[in-house]
Amino acid sequence: MRGTIGYLAPEWIAGLPITSKADVYSYGMMLFEIISGKRNTELMESKTIKYFPVWAAVRISNGDISEVFDHRMHDTNVQELERACKVACWCIQDNEAHRPTMQQIVHILQGTRDVVLPPIPAFLQNLVEEYDPASYS
Repeated sequence: MRGTIGYLAPEWIAGLPITSKADVYSYGMMLFEIISGKRNTELMESKTIKYFPVWAAVRISNGDISEVFDHRMHDTNVQELERACKVACWCIQDNEAHRPTMQQIVHILQGTRDVVLPPIPAFLQNLVEEYDPASYS
């Protein structure tokens, strides 16, 4: 197994067969970082790790999408950023069958295909129950 921790799809970690949807998962993580200007993990002084996608997915599902944007993106089209946030959430779904293809991602980001808000992935939901995402800043 090769890859950067935090970008590996759940199927890599579980030892399941790998498809192109594993790359979609990594793309979603990278998209979150581009949108937010934050790394997907942060080691705290207390030696705990804060996982940004948990915080972002909760904010997006609660309709607080603007909190996820990097403040330096103030001149960017908000609709495009919202679309990118939704795409990132779809990309990191637990079940690879629920993730879009890269072709679908391109169409969504170009605005030629609609996208709805996905559910919070189960693995992130489990992390939310163990961790207070409101503490991420």
